[in-house]
Amino acid sequence: MEINADFSKPVVVNSDRLEWQPSPMKGVERRMLDRIGDEVARATSIVRYAPGSHFSAHTHTGGEEFIVLDGVFQDEHGDFPAGSYVRNPPTTSHIPGSDTGCTIFVKLWQFDLADRTQFSKNMEAGLGAPVGGAATAKLHEDDREIVTYSQLDAGATLTSEAPGGIELLVIEGSVTREGEVLARHDWLRLPEGHRLSVTAGDDGAKIWMKTGHLRFAGAPRT
Repeated sequence: MEINADFSKPVVVNSDRLEWQPSPMKGVERRMLDRIGDEVARATSIVRYAPGSHFSAHTHTGGEEFIVLDGVFQDEHGDFPAGSYVRNPPTTSHIPGSDTGCTIFVKLWQFDLADRTQFSKNMEAGLGAPVGGAATAKLHEDDREIVTYSQLDAGATLTSEAPGGIELLVIEGSVTREGEVLARHDWLRLPEGHRLSVTAGDDGAKIWMKTGHLRFAGAPRT
């Protein structure tokens, strides 16, 4: 299966317009944003857990990174409420689920296979002082990528000319880019050489962003 698998092209997905697709586990559904592969895949998705649903135990051979959009995600390592950012590198394992239900934005098979840095954090806890109406927290940085979380006041602008590509998810609120409005859970991916400039709407915006990583995009190694 290939979905938005050409990383040389800009992509915008209005994810709330996508149908929910069943996963192999009852009660767990997903909206696929990009994908190379079938059940073992380099994938970016929004995943919804119904109350009481759980996945079976599994190991993250290629790593897993996610943010909790709503509800509480749970595994044997703890409870992760909305606003949590979690990195489970290659070789880690867990039994994920949610007693009350949750929605997460998740990326699979996109780690350096030698990465062993595992952590979770509250994205808002690291926010710096606002500059021009934009407050930003650096969530993660390594030789491959930089991951940030930003809160924009109404009318504030966020820009980036980072090398290696740019990826953005609108968590709340809305932004406008080149005349196009990106609302809640809309997703944008820009290849190397593209400049990002988005301006927050009347209710401001909360944005997750990753840069640099598209240099390493491709099919997972199994």
